[in-house]
Amino acid sequence: MQAKRRSGRRNSSRQSVILTLAVAAAIWIPAFASSAIAQAAARLPQFLDKIQLTEVFPGAERLGPVEGTPPAAAAYRGTEIAGYVYLNSDVVSSNGYSGKPIDIVIGIDLGGKIVSAKLVEHHEPIVLVGIPVAKIEKVINDYVGKNMLQTPAANAAAPPVDIVSGATVTSMVIADSITRSAIRFARARGLGGAQKEAAAVSIAKKIDDSKTAVENWESLLGDGSVHKLTLTVDEVNQAFIKSGNPLAAEKPGEEGDKTENEDFIDLYLGLASVPSIGRSLLGDAGYQQLKERLKPGEQAVIIAGNGQYSFKGSGYVRGGIFDRIEIVQGEDIFRFHDHDQKRLGDIAADGAPQLREISLFTIPEGQRLDPTAPFILKLLVQRQIGGRDKAFLTFELSYTLPDKYVIAEAPAQPAASASAPATISAAAEPEGEPLWLRVWRTKVVDIAILTSAILVLTGIFFFQDFLVRRPVLYDRVRLAFLAFTLFWIGWYAQAQLSVVNILAFANSLRTDFRWDYFLVDPLIFILWCAVAAALLFWGRGAYCGWLCPFGALQELTNRGAKLLRVPQIKVPFGVHQRLWPIKYIIFLALFGLSLYYLSLGEEASEVEPFKTAIVLRFVRDWPFVLYAAALLGAGLFIERFFCRYLCPLGAALAIPARLRMFDWLRRYKECGNPCQRCSNECPVQSIHPEGHINPNECIQCLHCQMLYHHDHKCPVMIQRRLKAEKRLAASSPSMRPRGANHGEHPGFAMNGMD
Repeated sequence: MQAKRRSGRRNSSRQSVILTLAVAAAIWIPAFASSAIAQAAARLPQFLDKIQLTEVFPGAERLGPVEGTPPAAAAYRGTEIAGYVYLNSDVVSSNGYSGKPIDIVIGIDLGGKIVSAKLVEHHEPIVLVGIPVAKIEKVINDYVGKNMLQTPAANAAAPPVDIVSGATVTSMVIADSITRSAIRFARARGLGGAQKEAAAVSIAKKIDDSKTAVENWESLLGDGSVHKLTLTVDEVNQAFIKSGNPLAAEKPGEEGDKTENEDFIDLYLGLASVPSIGRSLLGDAGYQQLKERLKPGEQAVIIAGNGQYSFKGSGYVRGGIFDRIEIVQGEDIFRFHDHDQKRLGDIAADGAPQLREISLFTIPEGQRLDPTAPFILKLLVQRQIGGRDKAFLTFELSYTLPDKYVIAEAPAQPAASASAPATISAAAEPEGEPLWLRVWRTKVVDIAILTSAILVLTGIFFFQDFLVRRPVLYDRVRLAFLAFTLFWIGWYAQAQLSVVNILAFANSLRTDFRWDYFLVDPLIFILWCAVAAALLFWGRGAYCGWLCPFGALQELTNRGAKLLRVPQIKVPFGVHQRLWPIKYIIFLALFGLSLYYLSLGEEASEVEPFKTAIVLRFVRDWPFVLYAAALLGAGLFIERFFCRYLCPLGAALAIPARLRMFDWLRRYKECGNPCQRCSNECPVQSIHPEGHINPNECIQCLHCQMLYHHDHKCPVMIQRRLKAEKRLAASSPSMRPRGANHGEHPGFAMNGMD
């Protein structure tokens, strides 16, 4: 009882400390709000202060002040302006996979040519955790020397041949933002004759809705209503050779070992939102359904393919993104997700061939394709040239709507005179569907699977008595759930939580907190919501013991070690008590570093092996792999070694977990005095010798609850079982006096008649 009272006093003291820290945070966080707003308005000058002038505009002697819309600093040679320096995210959206901008300082001369491009800040997880920054910088440097005003449709977002494998989305965002920002900035400042182009537009055009005649397939191809691109295997091979990738030409790719003259792909493109073309390709019923779906001004295209190469690929199956195709019109780039697509079985037009793939794509909401202006469908061809390396090449299918579908309207007034340059602000861009919402729509299946798993785990905890009373069932359920956590949550979905998430959240609270930063990764967001709720019910153990992929990896490898009879080391409890605070020290150090500079804290968070072992599946530079392997090796002898002593995420979760409202783990008064079974068998030594459980260290594995109900392992339950057996034995017929079953006198029995 004294031990329990001491434990209660400790709990009360710790909760007081936590409440004090919470009050201090409530006072401290708002103090940064006003300064954060001021910093957000002056991002370009901050970046310019950190890099050399030669890096942002070679040959310039000085930079002027940041001014204008979009904001930029003039670069001077003597007294003459040679060009401008601007930040891509000030001109266009450059949000990457992380949901935060990929910031690139770009130098552009008076002719509209990019003279420099310098990556200054990003939060892309795949780059932070494994892909060298030099590879991303190589992608950026490929745009130096290009003038995006010259045939922009051909240049727009053309991915370099050596696009970074494993970071396709990041590379595409970089290409997109550099291209569009250069074009918009040049037009806003009148560089390279952009003013004349803007003033030359005077005739407005629109679709003639009265043209609804149905055409056959031959007519559609003949008049350009449907455009076609045919590539043979040999043509693709030759293109790779010319691009400097002969190794890719030697690899057959997914088309297999085919003859050189065989079709690689026949690609077809038609503008289905034009009445005549839509009715011809979709049929009357299909076109009517399309009209009902489209909002005013929205467009839709049909893309179809035959041959060995798929324009869909497998990316849309894994992540819902069609990463092999995009449509480019001027500086606008349209990429498709699975919710933009409707799969078609065939083409309705008479004479149309049987095609392997047919899809109807709606232009993503919030983006506007001008059907009367030319545009390009870009096809990304990829070939594996190594274990993880791929070569990429782009082929183009141009599309111009035939004049017979277009009518001219009254001349439009020019937006600005030649002497008054137009100004374009990033804020004036039409707002499309938020990135996070698009991502959630593409991951509906993954979201459903993860949500179901969390509900199953909730059921396990709520009905734990039913489970732990059946040791074999309990063990199988736990093994199955740990395997799901490692293979699906970890290696497949890569939804490993990290202390980096906590540092980023804390930093956003004192700077520019926005929910869409955290909503951009639905699985991580759902896991954090589940963890937040679980902290009130079960403490940190719900995540650490069941949902952490690296924790599951440690436990499964340790189980394998036990099967192989690897000796297990039991750390003396006194030593254990002095080792587990290390993880709290690590967390506080990381938190302090993040307050000084977030990226520094993120880099120091490599103390977590999660990124190496889970996100990158050990495909990384050897020092990181060696470190992760060493921790797993230690875990073969000391179960969950990293969880116990080094994990900063576990420490961060343990602090608010002290505020939990329920205690679901049952104990006997004999626990700890004299029985030490639970204490000896606890996989992370969270049970003190005196019997109470330390919630800071408990991983809610429920092993102690299995022992609590085990009538062959728990002394209390053994005594109850023995007493029950004695009572049962005393009441059994064989233990009754002879004749008692038949109502005879106990002493009366006839020989041979018993």
